[in-house]
Amino acid sequence: MKAARLGVAGLVAALLGTFVTATPASAAPSAADITTATCATDPAIPKRQFRAMWISSVVNIDWPSKASQTSPNRIAAQQAEYRQLLDLAGRLHHNAVVVQVRPTADALWPSPYEPWSEYLTGVRGQDPGWDPLAFLVDESHKRNLEFHAWFNPYRVSMPAPGGAGTDLAQLAPGHPAQQHPDWTFAYPPAGVAGSRLYYNPGIPEVREFVQTAMMDAVRRYDIDGVHFDDYFYPYPSGTYQVPDDGTFAAHNRGFTDRADWRRDNINLLIQEMNGKIKAAKPWVKFGVSPFGIWRNKAADPLGSDTTGSQSYDIISADTHKWIKQEWIDYVVPQLYWYIGQYPAADYARLVPWWAETVRGTRVQLYIGQADYKSGDPAYGSYWQNPSELSDHLTLNRSYPEVQGNVHFSAVQVRANRLGATDIYAAEHYSRPALVPATPHLPARPLLFPVVSKATRQTDGVRLTWRQPADGVGPLGTATSYAIYRFDGTTLPGRCETADAAHLIGTVRATPGGAQSWVDTSAEPGRRYTYQLTALDRSANESPASPPAFVLR
Repeated sequence: MKAARLGVAGLVAALLGTFVTATPASAAPSAADITTATCATDPAIPKRQFRAMWISSVVNIDWPSKASQTSPNRIAAQQAEYRQLLDLAGRLHHNAVVVQVRPTADALWPSPYEPWSEYLTGVRGQDPGWDPLAFLVDESHKRNLEFHAWFNPYRVSMPAPGGAGTDLAQLAPGHPAQQHPDWTFAYPPAGVAGSRLYYNPGIPEVREFVQTAMMDAVRRYDIDGVHFDDYFYPYPSGTYQVPDDGTFAAHNRGFTDRADWRRDNINLLIQEMNGKIKAAKPWVKFGVSPFGIWRNKAADPLGSDTTGSQSYDIISADTHKWIKQEWIDYVVPQLYWYIGQYPAADYARLVPWWAETVRGTRVQLYIGQADYKSGDPAYGSYWQNPSELSDHLTLNRSYPEVQGNVHFSAVQVRANRLGATDIYAAEHYSRPALVPATPHLPARPLLFPVVSKATRQTDGVRLTWRQPADGVGPLGTATSYAIYRFDGTTLPGRCETADAAHLIGTVRATPGGAQSWVDTSAEPGRRYTYQLTALDRSANESPASPPAFVLR
């Protein structure tokens, strides 16, 4: 049957109420958060939680598969593979994907700066005949999954024989590194196993170039986030030193300590990249997934109770500073260790350290999970426990600063060894969830949606609604919608939407006025009450719509 309609007086009241209750962009929490702050919630079904998996393209780890390169219809095969990964994300109630679009100073889009990635066709620099990034973003948004474009800033090649190694001639024809060989160095040295090329982070022109190359994707595509992994300066190999004597002499900017200078080079990359992203598209989030240990307590009183490798020292990544300076919007430390007696890096010791580090900042904390280790005998007995990963997510609940997880990587999530994926999905991802809001990014108040119809049909209940004054004047624009369902006919209280108990789905806004969605899980003959909310690009949520009833 038809839902109750909102009259003119009600719409005016809604407008005024929205203006009164909405918080400015610089303030947190949002109005919706304020109304549910005192509500009792079930920690197993949080309303907001970032849930994603990394989708790696380098050496065809996750997507596209190497087999797809020789498929008779390569483009269709690669598109089908990606849709299958999105199907997996949907089954697991994920709300984002983190997709590697610049694996080795190349591009999965028609870049005017860098060559086509070899991982699309098997040939370096070969035009694949389509625009993969446009497809990846569009397909993700159709499922209302945030798309975080994952870039590797400085890696130029992978080791031979599969990659170009240190041979500039083996790169794609016309590669920028061929035009500027002085921008690169080999590490470890040429002739040593594992040697490859890197852009030199200490050269100002290099830093400017890689930022320009990455910003091309930010400006041209409707991405939701920019994501860096943990590769900055190369990880040490034996006793070999990074060959940057000449660079330090020419570009030291007054630094006398080379380690401090290298860290400052990466600090500049992070700070400048954040500034450029926000200048171009203020709503695009910037995140980094660093190695899980910043520094050990023995080396720095601010460090963690660990004894493992320190990213501050070995790859010049001062993650602590990036957080405290708020140069990033979120951080995803790769805590790829188990819970237990492991002094080098116990998961149970590192989570509270990272929680304490982000506390009091606007930087959101998600945890990188090692799905690739689960069930693999090479990683020891702890990883033969089917519940190890689920135990990680349970431990996270003790720290409210932990707002989500990212799983490495998609093919490992799909492998579901020991049934570990099924276990943590059932225990922690049983309901949909909204991504955490980022209220410090620019925003304008949203009106609630107005449901015009709630109609029973053979495949479920079809909801139809409109977004009043969408993006008009001082009002924000709805990017997506959350759908809540309650049994029977009821007037839901303010706490009914505080967790995901009644959240049955989210949907991306479509162009035009009328929006529509079918609740295929609705049971025939049952009475239901529905409420909808609108969300903007930063996941700020509007007040709930007036209830819509289905009586038969």
